[in-house]
Amino acid sequence: MKKSLLALAALGAFAGVAHAQSSVTLYGIVDVGINMNTNSGGYHKYDMSSGVLQGSRFGLRGTEDLGGGLKALFVLENGFDTTNGKLGQGGLMFGRQAYVGLSSQFGTVTLGRQYDSVVDYVGPFEAGDQWGGYIAAHPGDIDNFNNAYRTNNTIKYTSANYGGLTFGGTYSLGGQAGNFTGNQIWSLGAGYNNGPLALGVGYLNARTPAASGGLFNNGGTIAAPNAAVTSAVYSGFTSANTYQVIGAGGAYTFGAATVGLTYSNIQFGNLGKTFASPFAGQKATFNNAELNFKYQLTPALLIGAAYDYTRGTEIEGNSRAQYHQGAVGVDYFLSKRTDVYVIGVYQHALGDTVNAAGNVVEATANINGLTSSTTNNQFAARIGIRHKF
Repeated sequence: MKKSLLALAALGAFAGVAHAQSSVTLYGIVDVGINMNTNSGGYHKYDMSSGVLQGSRFGLRGTEDLGGGLKALFVLENGFDTTNGKLGQGGLMFGRQAYVGLSSQFGTVTLGRQYDSVVDYVGPFEAGDQWGGYIAAHPGDIDNFNNAYRTNNTIKYTSANYGGLTFGGTYSLGGQAGNFTGNQIWSLGAGYNNGPLALGVGYLNARTPAASGGLFNNGGTIAAPNAAVTSAVYSGFTSANTYQVIGAGGAYTFGAATVGLTYSNIQFGNLGKTFASPFAGQKATFNNAELNFKYQLTPALLIGAAYDYTRGTEIEGNSRAQYHQGAVGVDYFLSKRTDVYVIGVYQHALGDTVNAAGNVVEATANINGLTSSTTNNQFAARIGIRHKF
């Protein structure tokens, strides 16, 4: 009898230890609001949409202590549309993130659908990743700072934190038989965050980005090349064999105020030779710079403002496309988990660009994530509510 009791006690103790070494967390965000757009394909538009400030989602996050400082981990994160319950990211069950890996004192290695290094190390400095939502992202999210595109089949390394310094990289296998570089994606990045100063740099390179399964076209549905990108800002350049982003950002906090700055250079290289465009077989280059500011008026009230400038590639005999964009936002926290917010974004376009058919056309305003304006001006506003759990 005593032996049985001792065995039961030992088993109970072991089960308690095993439980303490493993954990699974359910988390999520529900974001919904009312929008106004002054020119949506030539018309005023009022509608309700999901996930502007942050994408609506739910996820499972888990870890297991394997001993000796080694841990197993996983993330399965679903995106959805709050207004109708549909799946996001092209209908994928876990379209935001889905990965598993190992972590130790030397860093973390994960495998699956993940974010690239530009998103990780530079994206957080953009206003759109803070208080402005995706409508305040750079035009068309041309540099992917706002995470419009995720990478499939990805091996990712993230270093440990060395006095505020972190670094990492990703490599995504294209998976095309007989074409090793087709749909291949790789990135590198580093960040520093210590005290009031934060800095980040990143590099992203994607081959055949608009082909089926490429960076622009891996949301979960099989679509024709170039069909994934509808932004009037760069839809005319998605026949590129290589998409490249070089990005940098920084922020400095003094008291309740933070000033941030980002820069990106974007290249669409070796454009389709059969493309009816002055760039056939050549490259198109864009440069973007953003200055943003936020101020914590009270513990519950945040205000922000940003100005963004995008300069397009030179077109022989035509003026370069330029996009001036301003954004303001107010975010009021009703609790630690629930807040209400207002965002306003105005964009003004100048010059000429190339459309999806390869023709030189006058640039029109196109706030990220919205239908293009029919003129060179567009204004959008949103009032929304967000709840985190």
